[in-house]
Amino acid sequence: MTQSFPRISKAVIPAAGLGTRFLPATKATPKEMLPVVDKPAIQYVVEEAVAAGLSDVLMITGRNKRPLEDHFDRNHELENALTRKGDGERLSKVQESSDLATMHYVRQGDPRGLGHAVLCAAPHVGDQPFAVLLGDDLIDPRDPLLARMIDVQEREGGSVIALMEVDPAQIHMYGCAAVEPTADGDVVRVTGLVEKPDPADAPSNLAIIGRYVLDPAIFGILRHTEPGRGGEIQLTDALQLLAEDEKAGGPVHGVVFKGRRYDTGDRGDYLRAIVRLACEREDLGPDFRTWLRRYVTEEM
Repeated sequence: MTQSFPRISKAVIPAAGLGTRFLPATKATPKEMLPVVDKPAIQYVVEEAVAAGLSDVLMITGRNKRPLEDHFDRNHELENALTRKGDGERLSKVQESSDLATMHYVRQGDPRGLGHAVLCAAPHVGDQPFAVLLGDDLIDPRDPLLARMIDVQEREGGSVIALMEVDPAQIHMYGCAAVEPTADGDVVRVTGLVEKPDPADAPSNLAIIGRYVLDPAIFGILRHTEPGRGGEIQLTDALQLLAEDEKAGGPVHGVVFKGRRYDTGDRGDYLRAIVRLACEREDLGPDFRTWLRRYVTEEM
């Protein structure tokens, strides 16, 4: 008989980072609130969780992150003003973010790394598997990566991480996985993990991107994980222990993603993400693409 595992219902979104790569814009504005076309990046992430069936969302925040809570809360003054103007279209957009999911918030008092941020979710998550979505990675809704990861976890148990092939010269920027193939072409068994390896020492060119489905056993390991690379508690180090010892809460599988991903954690990639998404919008795309072609051919 095939073993069944608990259905995942909760998503955790770490959002306590300082956003130093986007200074001075992020001096007083959370990086997660920077707009990607006309929505803040964090809303795309919450929408992805909800689309995968996870409507219970815990956001790990920090100082100066109050605008995140305000964005997903009701703004009665603004809603009343739009109602009086008869502006139903904008009213609907304003209400959309507050109606998306059941939102919860907890502060990561001291920014001690992604592993520590995930550990802050333990009281809320309890003993159930859960998803972690990083706000820097936006996954195109036409490529349902998270739903696929949840399917794999419910079938195999343990934890599932998202992997993507990158240029081997760039692997030092990511966590990297050593893997074995499985019967599913897009699923691998993870046998080892290393955080930001030197390209010469990397076990593959499969990089960890910002989606995880984790067994709650990760909390017990994180509580005893010493600071690693950068002096931070690394989630990758804890997952390495799960990959080594299935009895500790493994196995660890990876879903190799070949779809559309928009990296908003880098300034150049952030700009490229805006251009790509704007070009694909039905309301903005036609005029924007016409202008962009003219700009590239005539003004550059």
